[in-house]
Amino acid sequence: MKQRTHTLLIAALATLLSACGNNEVGDVSLGIFTLKDIKLNVMTDPIVTGVTCHVASIEANLSFSDPSDSSISCRQTGEITAAMIAQIDKSPSGDVVFKKSKSIFFKNMKIRRIYDAESQTLMYLSYATKETSGSFKHSLSTVPLWGTQAYNHVPQPAKK
Repeated sequence: MKQRTHTLLIAALATLLSACGNNEVGDVSLGIFTLKDIKLNVMTDPIVTGVTCHVASIEANLSFSDPSDSSISCRQTGEITAAMIAQIDKSPSGDVVFKKSKSIFFKNMKIRRIYDAESQTLMYLSYATKETSGSFKHSLSTVPLWGTQAYNHVPQPAKK
């Protein structure tokens, strides 16, 4: 029984690590005299798999903390169904669909999916979890459900 538990733990860890695999699709150097690069990453929404987001952020090699600036652009790249939308968190704070450490000092970059039921739009918010220069850096991209199988098939909130 102990061996089986150990095997299941290793399999779960391997699955978790594979989900954190290399999603980098571009790397732009900021020059000869800097160790900072702009990294371009791709992320497919794990539930709404018809949405792909591209995120650009600065990574500083040999630094304890990467800058907080990031930019996000999300588009419909496949089918979006009512069943997918039914599975997502529809609370005002939504779901974290991606998280990446940006510092050994607990700073993370997160991407959160929030559903706007009134306009039937998915919002993807990229943000840093630590204040930098008096601001929490963030960027927003939206994916309307118009033209998808999910449009008008998702329950609407009650009118006030």
